[in-house]
Amino acid sequence: MTFKAVLAGCGSMSKGWLSAIAEHPLLKGRVEVVGLVDLHLPTAEARAAEFGLSHAVIGADLDAVLNATKPDLLFDVVVPSAREGVVATGLRHGCHVLSEKPMAASLEAGRALIAQANAAGRVHAVVQNRRFIAGVRRIRRLIESGALGDVTALHCDFFIGAHFGGFREEMEHVLLLDMAIHTLDAARFMAGVAPKAVYCLENNPRGSWYAHGAAANAIFEFDDGVVFNYRGSWCAEGANTSWESAWRIVGTRGTLTWDGEEAFEAKAVAGDTGFFRELETIEVPAPADIDQTHGHASVIAEFLDAIEEGRPPETASNDNINSLAMVFAAIESARTGQRVLIAV
Repeated sequence: MTFKAVLAGCGSMSKGWLSAIAEHPLLKGRVEVVGLVDLHLPTAEARAAEFGLSHAVIGADLDAVLNATKPDLLFDVVVPSAREGVVATGLRHGCHVLSEKPMAASLEAGRALIAQANAAGRVHAVVQNRRFIAGVRRIRRLIESGALGDVTALHCDFFIGAHFGGFREEMEHVLLLDMAIHTLDAARFMAGVAPKAVYCLENNPRGSWYAHGAAANAIFEFDDGVVFNYRGSWCAEGANTSWESAWRIVGTRGTLTWDGEEAFEAKAVAGDTGFFRELETIEVPAPADIDQTHGHASVIAEFLDAIEEGRPPETASNDNINSLAMVFAAIESARTGQRVLIAV
């Protein structure tokens, strides 16, 4: 089936969405973009011209464009502060909605959107595209195999000097809200257990070109005694990590390290004597399904598949709110200087 879609928010992020829809084999022919919405009409017009969407309805009023096009889907690529109103409007028009992250600007807003999606009988999901990459899928599969034993800790480092300009440089809690949610969601997916509590120190280091919160250090407690340590900065010049972070996963039998790109190393104990036990190399398995490793294209395809099959998508909002809860608990911990319980 071909879905009719309206895309709201035609800034730089929209290009990745429209490129995937137009070009990727998982999506080609599955989505017809019938409308583009942006508060700045020339931006929407330029995006339509770039992708040959000459027949798309273009406007600044989402209600009007949805009335004119009657789409099946709304792709929400607006700034986070506008998300709640955009998603609510799409649901009111009977659209299934796929949103950029974070899914809402507060937990209360996230809960409200979940309730509205349930009442409308529509699918509402979030683009957590960074869990749809080969490295994250390979780590999840290795953990599930038991080759490392029981996982006890996950550690990740994210250090990048990113000069975006635009709204991010004015955001509060910019690292935790706009970027760390990818990493926190990936950790939750890898570990396969729920987060319980967090202690977080957030700061804006000297020399930062962001208005607020460009760095954070957080210790998350998960179920089953698993600890997740996050260290990150968006104003760390000189030695960028991968956008996917650098990881160390520790289990009762061994450890895996991943540089966030192509370098994996996994070793487990192979003997029971000696100050340092003898180790053996563990092969990190390939992803179980290669179609789940194409980032934006995979998460959009999973959304479409779920609608066609009548099931929740992997990044459905009623699950993804757990990742959002990690973010807001970390922010609350940073504000109060206290350990904060994580609850949705």
